[in-house]
Amino acid sequence: QVELVESGGGSVQSGGSLRLSCAASGRDYGVFSLAWFRQAPGQEREAFALIYTDGTETYAVAVQGRFTISEDTAKKTLYLQMNSLKPEDTDMYFCAARYGNRRLPLSLLQTGDFNYWGQGTQVTVSS
Repeated sequence: QVELVESGGGSVQSGGSLRLSCAASGRDYGVFSLAWFRQAPGQEREAFALIYTDGTETYAVAVQGRFTISEDTAKKTLYLQMNSLKPEDTDMYFCAARYGNRRLPLSLLQTGDFNYWGQGTQVTVSS
């Protein structure tokens, strides 16, 4: 069993930065691919950043060049550095973990592909 706990959300002005953290507990941390999803009210949860077990990163076009996913395996913590934030980045942000290293385009990932989820943290960007 793995528990994921997010922190670091909040409110920021357009152009600002935030860093989200996702702390994991459990024994299997090293076997997970880890992702960040976001969800607007009434919308589906969408993956936008993922890091595979070998450290390879992939991003959605909307965040490429602005967001960086990383992890500290010793601390069992996943991070999301968000720079140049825009009002359209306002969403609830979730971290997620799934077993294995299967490569799929982010656009094809669904919530059912992931085994564990954090509780979510709100990010609000004002213009």
